[in-house]
Amino acid sequence: MRYDLKEIAGMIDHSILHPTMTDKDLEEGCAVAIRYHTASVCIKPYAVKRAAELLEGSGIPVCTVIGFPHGSQTIATKVFETKEACSNGAREIDMVVNIGKVMGGDWAYVTDEIRQINQATVSNGALLKVIFENDYLQDEQKIRLCQICSELGVAFVKTSTGYGYTKGADGKFSTKGATLADCALMLANVAPAVQVKAAGGVRSLDELLKMKEIGVTRIGATATALIVEEARKRMGLESEGDVSGQDTAGY
Repeated sequence: MRYDLKEIAGMIDHSILHPTMTDKDLEEGCAVAIRYHTASVCIKPYAVKRAAELLEGSGIPVCTVIGFPHGSQTIATKVFETKEACSNGAREIDMVVNIGKVMGGDWAYVTDEIRQINQATVSNGALLKVIFENDYLQDEQKIRLCQICSELGVAFVKTSTGYGYTKGADGKFSTKGATLADCALMLANVAPAVQVKAAGGVRSLDELLKMKEIGVTRIGATATALIVEEARKRMGLESEGDVSGQDTAGY
C-alpha cells in the first residue's frame, strides 16, 4: 500500500478522553495534534473552550463527546450538551446512542434522539459522529443503526467509545473496540455519504492501514505519535518534524 504522511495523520482524531486527564494532559495532547496536524483533538466537554484556545490558528478542529461513555442521558440533556459544546468552540460532536434503547429495539426513540442531536449539531456549524458501542450489540442492531444514520444524514458512524467494557466468564472486564469485521459491516450498510470512524484499540500504523484499506476514513487514537513516527521511519524521513511539508508516498 502507498500512502501520504499527511493523509495518515489527517485520519486521526487525537483522543484525550481518559477519566484521569489533567489540564497538563490537555495542553500536551493539543501540542501533539498540532505537531502532526491530526484531523481533530477529541476531548471531554468541560475542556472544549480551553482546547479551542490552544488550537486557535492551527486549522485543527475541536471534537468532543456527548452522552459519554454510556449514552444514558435524556435526549434534552444531550441536545443541551451539544449546543453548549458548539458554543464553546467544538466543530465535531461524537455522541453515544442510548445503548439500552438500541438493545431493546425502541427504534423510534433512537431515531428521534439521533435526529435531534444531528439537527443541533448541524445548525451550530458542526458535524456529528454517532457512536454505536459495538461490543454490546448484535449485527442486526448495528445494521439498523447504520440505516437510521443514513436516513438522517449524519456525517459519521463510529464503532465504540473505547470504554465499553464487558464482563467475561472469568469476572474480568475487557473491550474489543474497533474490529475490521465491524467496520466492514458498517461500511456495507451506510449510505455513500456517511463515513466510518474506528475507535478503541487502534494503536499501530499497521492497524490503521488495515482500516484505511477497507474504507475507514477516521481513526480515534491515543497512540498518534507512535503511529505517525512509525510511518516516518518506514518512509525514511526525519522524525519529530512538522508533517505539513512531508507528503512523500509510502512504501
